[in-house]
Amino acid sequence: MRLSARTRVAGAPVNYGIYQTATAPVGPDQLLAALAEDGYTGVDSGPIGYLGDVATLPRRLEGAGIALAGGWVDLRFADPDGFAEDLVLLDAALDVFTAARGDDPRFAPRPTLACPGNPARMARPGIPADPASALPDGAWPDFAARIQQAADRCRDRGLEPVFHYHLGTDVESAAEADRLLELTDLAICLDTGHLALAGGDPVAAVRRWAGRIGQVHLKDADLAAHARVRAAGGDLMDVVAAGGFCALGRGDVDLAGVLAGLDEIGYLGWLVIEQDSPAAGRDLGRIRADQHANRRWLDEALR
Repeated sequence: MRLSARTRVAGAPVNYGIYQTATAPVGPDQLLAALAEDGYTGVDSGPIGYLGDVATLPRRLEGAGIALAGGWVDLRFADPDGFAEDLVLLDAALDVFTAARGDDPRFAPRPTLACPGNPARMARPGIPADPASALPDGAWPDFAARIQQAADRCRDRGLEPVFHYHLGTDVESAAEADRLLELTDLAICLDTGHLALAGGDPVAAVRRWAGRIGQVHLKDADLAAHARVRAAGGDLMDVVAAGGFCALGRGDVDLAGVLAGLDEIGYLGWLVIEQDSPAAGRDLGRIRADQHANRRWLDEALR
């Protein structure tokens, strides 16, 4: 499979349940050392500041032999005033990303634009979605225009962004991602696990979004775990805690089909292995073992 020659593999702080720096169960040096030991060559930023600031991040990454693959930046695109206020957060993230740009533009950090959580959709994530919680049809043009504005701001700094649809947000389903792609010129971050739990087909999405995939979050998903949590009235964090995102090869996503499709369309860029872990009750030994196994699984799949 030629895909292995056109990609680099990154891990992510979210695999350790790191959503806020104040709750980080492992320090950045410990996480980077574990990634390097397992053969990862990149890392997602996690919360901006977790891996370091403009001054410390480049040295930390260089010392570990790890490059920055990108990082999540959510902005209030559905709220004009909130969006204007959030641009300072985007600029701060871009300062970090440009400081760790690296020397190969093909693998420069991808600012990963996304929406913040929508409380109604966080409470009932994925299929079947409640139409009442969806973004109104008439709001889409201005919503997409603000996303395009953020993308242009990234490009002004020499970085190419991607947009990440995500459970519990205003862009959750494949249909919503399709509409965003129609209204903007952004590339998409193909997250296989979130797409599956939102009722999408990741293999079909690779074909449909060929030429618009700028980043890949390789993630497995347990549809039965998701269904049990939904039936019990659980929210997105309950889905994560129940193992809704499992180790690669143990869930319901046709990851081999996704990789074959990416190979066929000539995808070039990062493969970011993600396995969202709960922010509480973490078994660090299990997490560490899963990340090692995920890397080995991908090695075998790419052969």
